[in-house]
Amino acid sequence: MKSRKTYISIDAHPLLRAYLEGAGCEITEVATSGIVSPGISNHPDVFMCRLGCGDDAEVLLSPEAEKMLGAAPDPGAGVPELGPLYPSDCLYNAACTGKYFIHKLSATSPELLKVAMSAGMALIDVPQGYAKCSVVVVDENTIITYDRGIAGACSAHPGLRVLLISPGHVKLPGFDTGLIGGTSGRVENTVIFNGDLSAHPDFAAIRELVESRGLELRYFPEYPLTDIGSII
Repeated sequence: MKSRKTYISIDAHPLLRAYLEGAGCEITEVATSGIVSPGISNHPDVFMCRLGCGDDAEVLLSPEAEKMLGAAPDPGAGVPELGPLYPSDCLYNAACTGKYFIHKLSATSPELLKVAMSAGMALIDVPQGYAKCSVVVVDENTIITYDRGIAGACSAHPGLRVLLISPGHVKLPGFDTGLIGGTSGRVENTVIFNGDLSAHPDFAAIRELVESRGLELRYFPEYPLTDIGSII
């Protein structure tokens, strides 16, 4: 089994961590302070973007992530950009299927936008800066979101299938609610949710959609569905 480098929050549940390790993932924890607001400071999807849904998709790190992870900075990378206030905390929070790049394009990091355009991705401008937090990437042509603005913009692309679900029903410490995309990730042919997806009112529709795409669904009934900034 080929190892996949996977980024998760230091706050990720041990059951999720154990599952990912068993699936052959090489886990890197994300933990920061003093860059963005404390409630999302350990969220991978704030600091990086996976440029597709496959295990071999490139992950573009922000300069802040490179520094945090001790990586050698890319000489072509820009200066640090992230900050504590919106929209400077969502520059890398794009939902990318590999075919479609979904984000509030006026808020996207110039470096990330340049990479997406160079790869020939279809750019979809949405009102929501926290696009990855709001979107579950199922496959290249399929997403799940609670956000009507995202759903409307994406539905204008005939090749992109969108399941619109109820908002809420996601835990995020320090906030009234978390966001469904931030609970999720995909490893090989499995779409994973961090916590008890079966407690979500649209569980049956989510399960039907994932399985209709020939994919497996994995969630953890032992603890609440919790936003941890995605599994990247």
